[in-house]
Amino acid sequence: MNNFKILCFAAIYLNLYFQGIGQELLTKDLAVKIALENNFEIKAANNLKKIAENNAALTNSDFLPSLSGSAGSTFASTNSENKFQDDRIVSVSGVETVGYNANLALNYTLFNGFGRKYNYQKLQENYNLTALQARKVMENTLFNIFFAYYEIARLTQDQLNQNKSLAISKERLTKAIFSFEYGQSTKLDVLNAEVDFNNDSINYLNISQSLKTEKNNLNLLLGRSITTFFEVDTTLSFYENLAFEVLSDKAHSNNVDVLEQNSNLRNAETNIKISSAAIIPSVGLNTRYNWQNNDFGPVSFLAAQQSNGLNIGATLSWNLWDGGKSNTLRQNSRIALQNESLSMDQTLLNLDRNLNNAWASYQTALFIMMAQNKNLETNQRNFERTKEQYNLGQITSIAFRQAQLNLLNAQVNYNNARYSAKKFELGLLQLSGDILQANF
Repeated sequence: MNNFKILCFAAIYLNLYFQGIGQELLTKDLAVKIALENNFEIKAANNLKKIAENNAALTNSDFLPSLSGSAGSTFASTNSENKFQDDRIVSVSGVETVGYNANLALNYTLFNGFGRKYNYQKLQENYNLTALQARKVMENTLFNIFFAYYEIARLTQDQLNQNKSLAISKERLTKAIFSFEYGQSTKLDVLNAEVDFNNDSINYLNISQSLKTEKNNLNLLLGRSITTFFEVDTTLSFYENLAFEVLSDKAHSNNVDVLEQNSNLRNAETNIKISSAAIIPSVGLNTRYNWQNNDFGPVSFLAAQQSNGLNIGATLSWNLWDGGKSNTLRQNSRIALQNESLSMDQTLLNLDRNLNNAWASYQTALFIMMAQNKNLETNQRNFERTKEQYNLGQITSIAFRQAQLNLLNAQVNYNNARYSAKKFELGLLQLSGDILQANF
């Protein structure tokens, strides 16, 4: 009996505890907002997107000229002995020679077989691809967040139903104890009621622990303190006019995997153009301005010399033969394009498979939800009648307990069916590319 009391008080305390700490209502919109601001994977994906944006800038291409400058200075101190034809010898010590020079060089590629144009296109496409990859991270993160959110909502409902069942068992136990004390029932009735109450208490504790674990998981996805207390909105709404044909059209045009593969195809096509540009001559323009000043010292014919000037030139380069490397590169680029085309076919086939499976599962889940709802209504009416008969002493406690369990199972099954259908709907919206704009 002492163990029974401990379990009883523990269940009641935990019930009040979880109700008391659930002060913050975490709505779905708020969860999305927090995730977009705090989720670590989303932050990392956005940083990669910024890097790709920098790489795709015009300043990272070959369209702009390059300008370089250099400057230098020399100093020399020499000793010399000079013998003339008339045998005169002139010795000079510590002759200092100082020189200065500077130049500016401007180089610009006028034409390189459109290679820089295609390279710039590839940089732009790489940015688009990185943006799609960031979007994919966001979609997967939101899917996981909503999945965890609905699991918490399901467990919250299960906890509520289990708490109601626990209250029924407690009332039955109290009644059995009073009846036994007044000689209207046997000790066996009390023991049976106590066992049932203990089992309900254990089930309540297990659900509460699972609920706490799922909340910790969601806090992790939201990028905030694991111990943050919150409650969730358990109301569900379903899209009323989902049509398979519409979802299929959206998926083929907006699914992130399809868009990524399209980007890979465009990159492969650009690589062929880049490899072909290598066999076309390139023309460049270069301009250089030079300045130089030298002080030669007292023994030189010239005391000093200064020069400056502007040089302009043009270059033509042509890769006539590189041992077959360019040809190999072009061949490999064409093969890579074929592989990307095969990957696109595989991506579309996988999408059709996943979409058909998800749609069938969603329709089945909706039917099961309606069937479980009817089953719940039937069990609710059956329990009410059984409770009246039990209070009148017309049926045994065993029959009453069975009706109680039937009602609880019906509540759990209907609850599971509701959130299972919602999760399948969530999967459909992700496949169609609508999950970021979906109204949950």
